[in-house]
Amino acid sequence: MKARAAFLALTLLALAGARPPMRYQPDPSSVFAAELAFNRLAQQKGQWTAFRETAADEAVMFVPQRALAKQWLKGRADPPAPVSWTPSTIYVSCDGNLAASTGGWKRPDGSVGYFTTIWQRDKKGEWKWIMDHGDTLASAREAPEFLIGKVATCKRGRAGDGPRPAASPPDRKATKGETPPAPRDESLSWNADVAADGSRRVTVRMWNGTDYDMVIDDRVAATQ
Repeated sequence: MKARAAFLALTLLALAGARPPMRYQPDPSSVFAAELAFNRLAQQKGQWTAFRETAADEAVMFVPQRALAKQWLKGRADPPAPVSWTPSTIYVSCDGNLAASTGGWKRPDGSVGYFTTIWQRDKKGEWKWIMDHGDTLASAREAPEFLIGKVATCKRGRAGDGPRPAASPPDRKATKGETPPAPRDESLSWNADVAADGSRRVTVRMWNGTDYDMVIDDRVAATQ
């Protein structure tokens, strides 16, 4: 409870400093809640069932090459016991539409590892994951004493300002009766590069007001 209270306090401080023109509040606690619900669904209904039910249509995962998640997961049987995970750090874009969470996981056999998940709001404003990856570790990463939530400084897209989000959907016009989409603020960007041998690098960058900070840099070795 203390960790969650500290997380919420950090969220309120971040919101006070962001003040973006937004449709959604850039609230790390909402991403934390989505992660908890995702993990709970895996424990109750099965690991791959949970992944299927929470994935966006364009979601990707690595097996080890990049694959469309819903195609790879279609009809796949759940393992007898699911992996369990907990996020330790969450980054949210200024406009509240994109987020990255990272933390540790543990399998029933005791093996451990880490994960990074990219989340995006759908048309209804619900968080859906659009990229998930991770790797095993010899020993668990040291978790921070408190959950960490960070919000990017506001940034509107301008030529030469930096990289566009690597997997964001293209801008489009609203259909009749639909709320027009807000311009992408580009304050949070991610990229996933996969080599022929299955090795990959997943990065997340966050705008600090003058430049992008590299906040996640995951490197997975080639498959044996």
